[in-house]
Order: sequence, then C-alpha cells, then structure tokens
Amino acid sequence: MKKTLIMIGAGLETVPAIQRAVELGAHVVAMDLNPHAPGFKYAHESVIGCVYTPDKAVAALNEWAAKGGRPDGVMCAAVDAPHTVAAVADHFGLKAVSRETAALATDKLAMKDRFREAGIPIPWYREIFSAAEFYELLQERQETLVIKPVDSRGARGVLRVVHRAANMPSPEWAFEHSRKESPTGRVMVESYLDGPQISTEGFVVEGKAYTPGFSDRNYEFLERFAPHIIENGGQLPSFLPAETSQAVKELSGRAAIALGIEHGVAKGDMVVHKGKPYVIEMAARLSGGYFCSHEIPWNTGVDFVGIAIRLALGETPSPDEMTPKFQKGVAQRYLFPDKGRVVSINGVEEARKIEGIRMVEIRTEIGAEISAATSHPARSGVVMGVAETMEKAVENVEKAVKCIRIITE
Repeated sequence: MKKTLIMIGAGLETVPAIQRAVELGAHVVAMDLNPHAPGFKYAHESVIGCVYTPDKAVAALNEWAAKGGRPDGVMCAAVDAPHTVAAVADHFGLKAVSRETAALATDKLAMKDRFREAGIPIPWYREIFSAAEFYELLQERQETLVIKPVDSRGARGVLRVVHRAANMPSPEWAFEHSRKESPTGRVMVESYLDGPQISTEGFVVEGKAYTPGFSDRNYEFLERFAPHIIENGGQLPSFLPAETSQAVKELSGRAAIALGIEHGVAKGDMVVHKGKPYVIEMAARLSGGYFCSHEIPWNTGVDFVGIAIRLALGETPSPDEMTPKFQKGVAQRYLFPDKGRVVSINGVEEARKIEGIRMVEIRTEIGAEISAATSHPARSGVVMGVAETMEKAVENVEKAVKCIRIITE
C-alpha cells in the first residue's frame, strides 16, 4: 500500500522535496497557510494550515484525517518548523524529532545551553534584556558581537556589530531591531568568531551521524550589507584540508546527537576559528536554498532528500547510501539588485547558456518593489552551476550572475 507523507510547508524551495516524494511513490499531503502555495500543484492533496503554529497545524490535519486520511510520516523542508513536525508526529504516532528536540532546535538560547552542557564548542553567548546591557557588553568585551533574536528564521534581525567601527549602529537601534523579530521578544548576543564558515547537512541513523553535505559559505558582502549578515551562496567541495573538514563533520554529528536527534536530519552552521571547529547553530530539518535538494546530490551523488523522506516514513537507509560517491564542483550565488521598482530584467537566457549552469531562478518581476537586503528572504534570484572543480563552478556561476541585469529606479 502506498505510504502517505505529510509535508509541512509548500513554498517554492519545498517543491523539490514534494516532487521527490511523489517520484518515490509516496502519497503527499502538503500543508501551508498560503492557499496559492506553489507546492500544492505537485502534491496529491493540500491542507490549509499554519506551519509555524503546531496546535493549528494539528487541528487542520485532524480535519483532513477525519475524512479518512492516515499519515505514515511527516517532515519539513526549507521551512524552520520542526516543532510543528514534532507535534504532528506526536499526535498521529509517527517517527520524527521529539518535542524536546524541536524546542531546542528553534530556541537558540536553549540550544546553546544544551551544547554547553554537552561540551560542544560554541561561541561565548548571553541573553540580554536592554540596549544598555548590550552597550555595556560591547565596552566590556571590546570585540565584534552578533546580536540576534532567540527564536527567528532566515537571518531576520541578525546583526554583526563591530566594536568602535565608524559605521557601528547604535545599541538602541540594534537591540530593538533584533527584539522585534523575535516572536517572544527575546534577544541574545554572542561572539563573532573569525574564520571560514561552513554549512553541514547530514543524518542521524541508529545513533550514528553521517554528514555528506559540506559547503563553504560565501560572505563576500559582509561590508555591503552591514550590519546585517547576508550570505551570498557558497561552493563545494570545501577548500579546507581533509583533516579540518573531518573535524567539522564529527563536531556537527556530535551536536546533532546532543540535541536529541536519533532518526532524522540535522543542518549545521559551523565556523573554523583559529583552526578549531565551533557550532554556531543546528537545525533539526532539511535546509533551504536548494542545498539538500540540488547542491549535495550534484556534489556527492547522495540522494539527500530521498533519504530524508524514507527516514520520515520510518525506513532505515544503508550507510552506503549516505556516503558520498564523488566530489564534483558546485557553486551558488544570489541576485541582489538595487533598491527600487524593477523596470527591466535582462540577460537571463544568456546566463542559462553558460557552461555548467544548472539553475537560474528569478524571484522578482517588472513592477515589483525591491527593498533593502536585511535578511535572506530579500534575495531576488539564484544561480547554480556544476563543473569538474569547485573553482570552475564558481567562475561559471559568477559569470552568469554578471549577465543578469535587474534594473530598478
């Protein structure tokens, strides 16, 4: 009998996961609050419900189940909603992250507390309650600090504040900017650790961690978008030495297990500072930005999303399936047009014709208003490519980005 998978979220970046589940023979029930969510047209059934409110999600799925539906698994992809996945799994008796793990994965302060207890290397951190406290910490520590909401998503409200920099924002503005992006009004600060930043993505199966996903993150626009921290894609395989990469992977796996992930996926934000790996954050879900759905398979040959779907349905993949088969070059860059109203979009087809380009996705249109880039959802498009080496992939993708001209006025 065909298994039924509930997909929490049906946004643009969740579409590949829905498509893969259908290819694997699952009956997909997608849930999203947006009645026009793009993923709905690829799913077998759609349910209108809030992906970020567990009780409302369960209530909406209960109505679906009352008509004869019975799920075999639940998951989310490119949506930071493990707490909703956990609630749905708990209600229907499915295999997924526990409510405790989901709570840790969506509360950065609780997450850091757990990592500290488990001996996981992390940056110095502290919850703060006022702009005055933030100012005092800047004076006391005399270092670059990151201030951010305890419980937000997509880099919203995350700021890098360089102590005594000429363009340093006022502590009052920084504190309020972060606080307003927190649903619970909580703010924290942590040390900004210099060094290469890495995205990891892997699985924990029967207590053992596997980390096939490993990408160097690209922060070339730190100054352009300061004090906001906006990532501009990344590239893989990593430039890091094999020994350092292995240390990062091992730490990523330890962090996932420390959060309580026993049978599922884990996405890590890592940094190598003075030769030592640290965990910045860890998510108990599939990543956005097409990392798990496109970049990892292109880079390694691992069917990452397919394995995640099977885990959600209670299956146990073999270690061989989770082990990279090769290391091809992959690169990704985003489009950041100037602020204003879009008057023309040119060069898209030219970009698609460049060697190795696999994806050119434009997320704006003529007449749309482009706001200042203050978080990851502000990106207006993405370009991705594959080559035999990482360096060649980066070269091709950056060439394609230069072809695309999104003109604003």
